Amino acid sequence: MATRATWLTRQAAPPPESRDAVDVSDYSLELVPIPLVVATLDAGGASTRSYNRAFARAGLRDELELRPMVEQFLGSGAQNAERDWQTGAAVERRHYRVSFARLTHRAEPACLVSFVDQTAEVRTEETLRREMTTDSLTGLPNRGGFTDALEATIARGAPCWAVLMIDLERFSRFNACLGSLTGDELLITAARRIKGALRGGDTLARTGGDEFGVLMTIDQGCDEADHVARRIRDALSTPFRLSEYELRVSCAIGIAYGDAAVGDAEDVIRHAQVAMKKSKATKNAESYQTRALDSARAEFAMETALRRAIENGQLNLVYQPICDLATGRVSGFEALARWTDDQGLRHEPSRFIPVAEESGLIVPLGRWALDCAVRTLAEWDVLAGGNCGVTVSVNLSPIQLQRDSIPALVEQALASAGVPGERLKLELTESALIADPDHIARVLMALKRLGVTIAMDDFGTGFSNLASLQKLPIDVLKIDRSFVTGLLTDRDKVAIVRAILGLSQALGMDTVAEGIEANEVGQTLAALGCTYGQGYAYARPLEPHEAYAFLRARNA
Repeated sequence: MATRATWLTRQAAPPPESRDAVDVSDYSLELVPIPLVVATLDAGGASTRSYNRAFARAGLRDELELRPMVEQFLGSGAQNAERDWQTGAAVERRHYRVSFARLTHRAEPACLVSFVDQTAEVRTEETLRREMTTDSLTGLPNRGGFTDALEATIARGAPCWAVLMIDLERFSRFNACLGSLTGDELLITAARRIKGALRGGDTLARTGGDEFGVLMTIDQGCDEADHVARRIRDALSTPFRLSEYELRVSCAIGIAYGDAAVGDAEDVIRHAQVAMKKSKATKNAESYQTRALDSARAEFAMETALRRAIENGQLNLVYQPICDLATGRVSGFEALARWTDDQGLRHEPSRFIPVAEESGLIVPLGRWALDCAVRTLAEWDVLAGGNCGVTVSVNLSPIQLQRDSIPALVEQALASAGVPGERLKLELTESALIADPDHIARVLMALKRLGVTIAMDDFGTGFSNLASLQKLPIDVLKIDRSFVTGLLTDRDKVAIVRAILGLSQALGMDTVAEGIEANEVGQTLAALGCTYGQGYAYARPLEPHEAYAFLRARNA
């Protein structure tokens, strides 16, 4: 191999088909703004460089990184190669796309190297990236920027760190009542306060409408995150003075911890959000617990399965008898939903009903239960050759009362089954009355015009207003099972039941006691003045054909 290296430049590559035959003397021309370098290397490593004017203006002549790049390519044996390269600190930092092409016609190893200046494109991309990862209102990183920072922390293998998710409570109400401008001002001020409560190296981002995220390193222990959370809560506890308003803002804070073993940034954020949801209930900063996410995932899985079960008609109703405590005769049945999935697993109503309410599935579930119960009652009438002599009770969720047109649905169901409204009893809880008393009153009045009986379920466990109770068209009070269980041995429960019975008699309402499991309890309730009762002392919830057989046997 020769003992010298020669570097020559020009600004246009020869056509691909003639590149190997190019004359090095042509490399003094300037044809297009793409500098080219031709290098001939020898074993001694000495080099001689010559440049065209454009190559010199680009500031590449003093860059010592060029020679190792060429040496590496020629030593690799490849015919062509490309790589990205940027200039160092000696000149203005610029970005290039470098292409290598081996010159095979020369006796010594040589290559043609082209530099395409990509600085403008790279800077534009960086600018767009900054805009995409920055919240335009607060100037903080947005969700994407926060995720990038978290992924960088994970990539560095940081030994211990924490993510705090902060939710400003009641913000949506402020925004709706006071306007978006005041809401924006509140967010900006809150961001400044939170930033002031953090340490120097902590990262603050706005990850949602009223949600902020904090990424902090842990040096001494988990107490550091708790301490920062307390400082944030203290900073936000001071009233916000915006325009002529003084607003008090509380927050929920969820904390999730990470270490070098964590591999997914989104998992950590999700863990912190699960803890934040718990914080809304406890009003304290909460740390993520594995069981909380497992429970949330189980609920989402149940929601998916429940939606499929409703669509495929996999649920069924069972009927628990309601008996006259004085005579023992069956006066009605309460319809209760039951669900057995494809694997034969039976799900308790106490588990899937709350999931249905939270997800909104309670609306289609309630519609199905109403139609199914009324049709079953009509079928019993057919079997009895006329009115079978009982009513059927269906539970109404507060969510369904708010979202659905209950009177129209009831009227349609009754008409479709050919059942009069007097045969249907609708049960609602005290919480339904509290949510929107005026709306509920209009709904109940419309139902009463259809002849439907209205019952208040689980009476005594909520916070119903007695004045509202007097004004609403309620026909029946159902005494919660918590007051019935242990009635024979607890004088306080006897006093509570006696008070409920006195109230119902004063308002002209019937009473139904739930959870009667012994005949002695039923007899005691009857002596106190209770009208009806239901529970295992009479019968468990029965399938439709079993319920009809029980009715025929009991009322024969």
